[in-house]
Amino acid sequence: MPPAMPQINDPKIAFAYLRPACVLLTKEPSVTNVESLSEQLKDIHDASLQQLQEYVLFPLRFVFKVPGQKKEKLVQSVAEAVSYVLERTCVRSWDMLRDVFSELCVCLCSPTDPGQPAGEKDKSREIQTAALKCLQSLILHCNCNQEHVAPSWDERCSVGSTMASFLPGVTSAAARIITGDLRQGHAVTVRAIKVWSGCVVLVMEDAQLQRSESCSIVSPELGRIGQLVVQRKADWVKATAGKLCVLLRRIISCCSAHQHWRVRLETVELADRLLASCGQSLKECLGPLLETLVGAINDEDPRVRQRCEVALRDVSQRSQSATSSKNLTDILSENLHSLATSLPRLMRTADDQKKLFVLNVLLGYLKVLGPLVSVVLNSAAHLNRTSKALMQVLELDVMDVRIVEERSSTDPIESSSDSHHSDSAHSQRKHFLFFTDDKIYCVLMEICRTLGYYGNIYLLTDHLLDLYRQSCVYRKQAAMVLNELVGGAASVSVAAPASCLDSGDCPAPSASKEDLKAVVVSIMEEYTSLNNWHLKTVSEETDIDCQDQQLLSPFRLQSISCGDIIRNTSNPLHQAVPSSSACHLTSPPTSAIHQLNSNIWQLCIQLEGVACFAQALQRDFRPLLMTVLYPLLEKASDESLLVSQAALGAMTMVGTACGYASLKEMIRDNSDYLLNDVSVNLQRLGQHPQAPRVLTVMLAHSDCSLLPLVGDIVHDVLMALDLSYDQSATLFGSVLLALMKALASWFPPSCCRTSKPPSSRISAELEDFDICQFLLDYQKQKELAEGIGIEADETEDLEVPPPAECEETVDGPDMKAQLPPHLNIAKDVMERCVHLLSDPSLRLRLKVLDVLELCVYVLSEREDELLPMAHRCWPALLQRLTADDPLAVLRAFRVLCMLGETCGDFLRRRVSKEVLPKLSSSLARQAPVSAKAGPVYTHTLAYKLQLAVLQGLGSLCQRLDLGEADLDVVSEACLPYLSCRQPIRLQEACLSVFRHLMQLDPDSFWFTLNQIHCPSSYMSPPHPDLRPLQLGGTGRPRDEYSDNVLKLLREEFASDSDQL
Repeated sequence: MPPAMPQINDPKIAFAYLRPACVLLTKEPSVTNVESLSEQLKDIHDASLQQLQEYVLFPLRFVFKVPGQKKEKLVQSVAEAVSYVLERTCVRSWDMLRDVFSELCVCLCSPTDPGQPAGEKDKSREIQTAALKCLQSLILHCNCNQEHVAPSWDERCSVGSTMASFLPGVTSAAARIITGDLRQGHAVTVRAIKVWSGCVVLVMEDAQLQRSESCSIVSPELGRIGQLVVQRKADWVKATAGKLCVLLRRIISCCSAHQHWRVRLETVELADRLLASCGQSLKECLGPLLETLVGAINDEDPRVRQRCEVALRDVSQRSQSATSSKNLTDILSENLHSLATSLPRLMRTADDQKKLFVLNVLLGYLKVLGPLVSVVLNSAAHLNRTSKALMQVLELDVMDVRIVEERSSTDPIESSSDSHHSDSAHSQRKHFLFFTDDKIYCVLMEICRTLGYYGNIYLLTDHLLDLYRQSCVYRKQAAMVLNELVGGAASVSVAAPASCLDSGDCPAPSASKEDLKAVVVSIMEEYTSLNNWHLKTVSEETDIDCQDQQLLSPFRLQSISCGDIIRNTSNPLHQAVPSSSACHLTSPPTSAIHQLNSNIWQLCIQLEGVACFAQALQRDFRPLLMTVLYPLLEKASDESLLVSQAALGAMTMVGTACGYASLKEMIRDNSDYLLNDVSVNLQRLGQHPQAPRVLTVMLAHSDCSLLPLVGDIVHDVLMALDLSYDQSATLFGSVLLALMKALASWFPPSCCRTSKPPSSRISAELEDFDICQFLLDYQKQKELAEGIGIEADETEDLEVPPPAECEETVDGPDMKAQLPPHLNIAKDVMERCVHLLSDPSLRLRLKVLDVLELCVYVLSEREDELLPMAHRCWPALLQRLTADDPLAVLRAFRVLCMLGETCGDFLRRRVSKEVLPKLSSSLARQAPVSAKAGPVYTHTLAYKLQLAVLQGLGSLCQRLDLGEADLDVVSEACLPYLSCRQPIRLQEACLSVFRHLMQLDPDSFWFTLNQIHCPSSYMSPPHPDLRPLQLGGTGRPRDEYSDNVLKLLREEFASDSDQL
């Protein structure tokens, strides 16, 4: 690399060196000539360049003055060359400064429309950047990496006085660029903000204005132009500050929520620079500037947050040193009040990005005020305005009908298996009227927690509880805010505070554990009160549902032990569940849905609040379990899915906070007083209609240790069923189902099958098959049939067999072993199911069938107890199998299959005689209909019945090990469903039937299938005396049955199909 050429120090040599390039540029303004001059300028020493300043700038300025539109690349090159000269020289002539400044300002405007900034066109970015860089050099704010000579105080005052004349034009043009099209790029915007702030600081600096008399002497050289020079006097400063404030608000509104972090960072720099240097001259701008800083304190970019914290710390220190902390606090509190006033309007009209910024500003005010928040909120105006703003912003959208439609699972045992997912249900996703972004919701919740952290928890709680009680419009929002207030007061999910206005670090929250506990007790009393907890969450959709609701009325049901039911139906609107307002039942349907949704969300929020309170108090919440656990169990079985999920999530959170390892452990440890409340409330169902549901949830989330405690309650429930089946069955059906599911999981039977499954017996027989023994047995049976050897066989039968080793010992004659408690309960429940299987309510019949299936499962280990009960329930079960809704048929099949597993021999003849003929005839009758039907047929009840029967028939035959005649009946009824014309699901169900049948009699069904379709003939017989086998399906062309028959043959007879 050649050594660098030394710079030219002699002005004469420098002039001779630069003259050809300057002359050429004047004659031919082009990018090449400008770049050539720029390269030569780098070889000139700064001292020589200072003497040649006007000479060098002349050809560059001449390019600007040439009429006509110029290429952007040329203007950019000239601007960069002028910037280079200005950075290394000093402008000593007023005329030179004025002309250069004017020409550069023209570059900021669009070539076609000088009144508009060039930033409105994408292609002018580079020109803007170069021109703005030149302006930075002129106002002594160049930020390049080179060293700069710091101007003296007098020089700075002189430049400030000079720039005051250009301040309106520079600030207006720069503001138009800053607020211009986003497509101009962040670099141009950042540079324009630097120019705007640097120019304002240079002209409006407090220190300069205090000495403005000495800095405002107009040079006599200016002549008449001196009359245009601005004198920075008090009236001019006041008027200018007002105009700058307008521009500043526009800039802040555009840049504070800018997408690029560098623009937001430069906006923070602008605010800090103006607050530090122009705090007195720009008093009108203090509010917007502070708003900029407090809004950026929650910025998503850490670099912006850190710079903002430093700036706020400097503001706090300056205010303390100037003994003006009170004034700054007043400004912040006024800004807080003003922002809270405009918040609802902004949340309705602005976009999500603007909403997020406004909320961050509000949060920033709270963090900057710190402990002074409690002082500010002592003002009734501030407290009312802030709380009402939160009430309006947090208004929920409750018009979605899907909220009401979502129902909870009717199976509490299955829902309990998913309890490890209940944490996600602790905080339901809410839908708000005025925003959709989750970030906005998170900031709102952080605002509430910050209020609780710094504010007076008693004052805030009392005020919000008043709002909660005053109107149902504010009830849900007030509950959300209360929940987060308590969490914030307990320092739950509260971010580390930034610098506050108080001296020193921000103190810890003032609320003690005793204060928190008192507040929590008062809030929970309001939440669980009769009018706010027992809200209606489902609508009466059927007449039976209406009847079930009326059963809970105090005029219809006094207690579970009272058999006299007072019949009073004069007022059909009587509900056991009181509502919090009169509009629950008397409103039109749309309002009814609106009210139901509102009730659901109110309960969910209150349940989330209980979880928040437990997290705040941790183990100190344990004494409150006696009052809150029972209401939580009530809502865990609510028919609304959202409510039940929220309740289960809340119980899980409460158990974790109180130190329990699981929900089951918490219920077990508190089961004594819970069951006492259940027992008492069951006697007063008119006032406590949720008692059966509480028992249901307890059974679903407990273990066998609960059985001794629950025995008396089960006895009361069964007695109530005996006294009035039609009135009590619906109420206690879920209790019986939960009870039997609990018993089935707590006491699984040691043996639930009386014999091996048929498939296992067949496989065992095939493994042990001996053809010689088979022939000997066959000969013996034939001789016995002909009367040969009958005497010897009878003498063998007279021998007394030895006593069985496994025979049970009995204590005495007519003494029967006592059954365990769980078997006694199962037997009693199954006896009640016999009477409920014919109930007109389909929902109840389905539930009873589920209960019956579990009873059979639990009693399967005691066949002597199960068989009499199966005999008693058979007539009613037969009706469910042959003449009921498809859903009931399916459930009845499940019961029948369970009975087949446990007492198959007992049922074989009954099924063969009473069930199979009806089912087979029904299938045969519907087969032609379904084969010709279209796609709509799959939505009919007939299709559902066919599908239910086919899905259960195969397993039923296999479990009962039916005989050959019965299997032929089933096969004949199911063969039409092997047709490809049948609906796909019916074909699949039919294939499953034949798969089960082939497990029972593979030879017979191999022959049956080959009679329908046989792909090819078999090999010749292995012996000449044997006749060749000719199957009916041999040689037939492919038809509608071929595909399914081949599928079965390949699946079940793979070895035989290899020979085909």
